[in-house]
Amino acid sequence: MSKKTARTLRARFVDLSFTQSTVILSEQDASILGVGNGSIVLLTIGDKHHSAVVLTTSTMTNPGECLIPRDLASRLGVSEGDYIGIKPIGLPPSFNSLMKRIRGEKLSEAEFMVLLRDIVDGVYGEAEIAAFLVSQLYNPLTDQELSYLIKAMVETGVKVKFEETTYGIHSIGGVPGNSKVALLSVPIVSAAGLLIPKTSSRAITSPSGTADTMEVLARVDLTVSEIVEIVRKTKGVLAWGGRLNLAPADDIFVNIERKLAIDPDQQMIASILSKKLAMGVEKLVIDIPVGRGAKVQEMPRGEQLASLFLRQGSLLNISIKVALTYGGQPIGTSVGPALEAREALKAHIEKRGSRSLVDKAIMLAGLIMEMSGKVQPGAGADAAREIFLSGKAYEKFKEIIEAQGGNPGVSPNDIPVGRYTYTLKSPIEGAVTHIDNAAVTLIARALGAPIDKGAGVEFHAKVGYRVNKGDPLLTLYSNSETRLDEAITLLNEYRPIIVEGMLVKTLP
Repeated sequence: MSKKTARTLRARFVDLSFTQSTVILSEQDASILGVGNGSIVLLTIGDKHHSAVVLTTSTMTNPGECLIPRDLASRLGVSEGDYIGIKPIGLPPSFNSLMKRIRGEKLSEAEFMVLLRDIVDGVYGEAEIAAFLVSQLYNPLTDQELSYLIKAMVETGVKVKFEETTYGIHSIGGVPGNSKVALLSVPIVSAAGLLIPKTSSRAITSPSGTADTMEVLARVDLTVSEIVEIVRKTKGVLAWGGRLNLAPADDIFVNIERKLAIDPDQQMIASILSKKLAMGVEKLVIDIPVGRGAKVQEMPRGEQLASLFLRQGSLLNISIKVALTYGGQPIGTSVGPALEAREALKAHIEKRGSRSLVDKAIMLAGLIMEMSGKVQPGAGADAAREIFLSGKAYEKFKEIIEAQGGNPGVSPNDIPVGRYTYTLKSPIEGAVTHIDNAAVTLIARALGAPIDKGAGVEFHAKVGYRVNKGDPLLTLYSNSETRLDEAITLLNEYRPIIVEGMLVKTLP
């Protein structure tokens, strides 16, 4: 590359968000550099550098200046007005490794490391990364390759290490209402004296993620240093992982998977394990809900996924136990951030609640306690239940809420929910025979969840409940009257809750 193709431009900030690192150049500067829309350039200031995709403009900026988003400026340590070196990038050395992966050829650990570094540094655009992800659908990684991928995802981001054994619980999701389970299980584990830094994502396609639900009660956009401080104080935290730069390649992959509507099994496992390893987790319980309408609908498929997790655990030196749990209907009686936060808090205060919520949280916490050696195998659930019923878990939950900037004295009635409501009543006397997970998720999101924290669905009856004609089955909540109307239309179309009587049909 000749020196003529490199430029030094004055940085200006622009309040725009892009799915990948982007720099906006004047058409004149782009022409001098020999780049156009979609080209990749290297931005350099001092000893810091980062790749970015080029957009060109004839009006937004002047020659000699470039526009960069504030998040990219933060990564580079750039102040507005600083001068940034910009030069085009040719094919990176990792390109051959990318082509090998697309062809289904095996990659070495070193090749994965260089490829992931370039992905994180913004060398590749969405097309190349999409090809990498889609290749896994047709040419699955070997177990060894998957471990190399996970290690590379960890090494290209921030890593946290605590002074004592670190535990984790993670659900692969797919069941509405599941986000609140961690609000019970994490305090139980930390009340037992075990360290459990729970980081999770916000909802992508579900009505609420654990971070969305916890955010109703306290801050979740914590920094790494804040998480370390809180965990050392309380032994538990419920935080959003998006601000932490843990396994940053995963955030890039998830964004593209969402656009392509794909979720390769191996990439899902890499996503979960890379985040946990980056947080220093050494002993981990994986929850795989199985049931009609869940992400995993058949037990053999759940067992196959469990086997993949366990094999990776042995390769990555992380102790894993997998729980295949019932996922045939929503967890608990609520779906949506505020409704779920209210239900979890009420369960803590009253020391009881929906069995699908309380029993699941106790079971998962019990498995962690067994892994720690604090209790004998098979005795974990009893020990966890004792902590929950004694109120120690609630006291610990209040500590965590306060440490994360929330009000430890908050009551369920203090939590606002959607002001517009609609209650569906049973058309007949009978029993609830089915609740459709997918339909519930669709309706809850139509109501505005998770962005509208108060939106969601509350159940008055679950599968197996007997109801009379006119009894309430579920209530919809939203802060938008228009959204409520849309959700009612979907409710009537998809019939997410089915009540059947004894009479099925008469002849003739």
